[in-house]
Amino acid sequence: MPSLKEVKSRITSVMSTQQITKAMKMVAAAKLRKSQDRIMQMRPFSQKLSDLLANLSGAETDGQAWYSRTGEEKKVLIVVVSSDRGLCGSFNSNVFKATTRLLVEKYADQQRKGNVTILPIGKKAFEFFGKRSGKMVNDYWNLFGTLSFERAAAIADFLMDQFKAGEYDKIEIVYNEFKNVATQILRVEQFLPVVPKKQVVKTTVDYLYQPNQEEILTGLIPKSLRVQLYKAALDSNASENGARMTAMDKATENAGELLKELKLTYNRTRQAAITKEILEIVAGAEALKSA
Repeated sequence: MPSLKEVKSRITSVMSTQQITKAMKMVAAAKLRKSQDRIMQMRPFSQKLSDLLANLSGAETDGQAWYSRTGEEKKVLIVVVSSDRGLCGSFNSNVFKATTRLLVEKYADQQRKGNVTILPIGKKAFEFFGKRSGKMVNDYWNLFGTLSFERAAAIADFLMDQFKAGEYDKIEIVYNEFKNVATQILRVEQFLPVVPKKQVVKTTVDYLYQPNQEEILTGLIPKSLRVQLYKAALDSNASENGARMTAMDKATENAGELLKELKLTYNRTRQAAITKEILEIVAGAEALKSA
């Protein structure tokens, strides 16, 4: 049985940990409200632009546009969106597992040939994939230091430029989509080439462009892709705060349960020590009587 000093020291340590986890939960809750508002305001706009992009990619054009260019997938870029900090449950590990599955299963051939590149967004993704051999783009991992549309747009512009130049044949994004405080949905979405909207009945999509088709597509396509990447970053940020709030809440509860057990152990140890002292006193008194 541990000594009273040891148990008391553990109780003090657990109480300090509980205070920290409780404070981290409150901080995460405050950040979550802000990040949740941002993603909820962005989603309708993003969804409308995505629908327009998918519809336009199915429209008849004079030639195959750069954003819908398809062919053999020789070179692949995977954008992995994680967090900058830990203590958020399985938030990051789920993203890393999904990315690893892509490398092992879907893009095994490209991976063996060294034709898969990782673009990490978030310090944890940068550290995780930095320790593993392979190609990486290390210029944009600190997006969440100051998350803004301008910084996300810069990453989207880089991806579009690389795809246009033929550096990559396919670009995918792996991130956590925010559903609620306790639930994050892992998403693996194709960024480029743009996937045309599936039609139940195959028909020729006919659009009237004003002022002209080229000007509309030139302005709309890049904007839609920038918004798509920014939305993924906002989703991941809100998911991170929700995951951390849930994890810290659970940690606080676990600390409370551990405190109950430790206090019970402390009382039992104290009672045993008192009983032992009483027995020693009684034994000493009996010894004096018989002397």
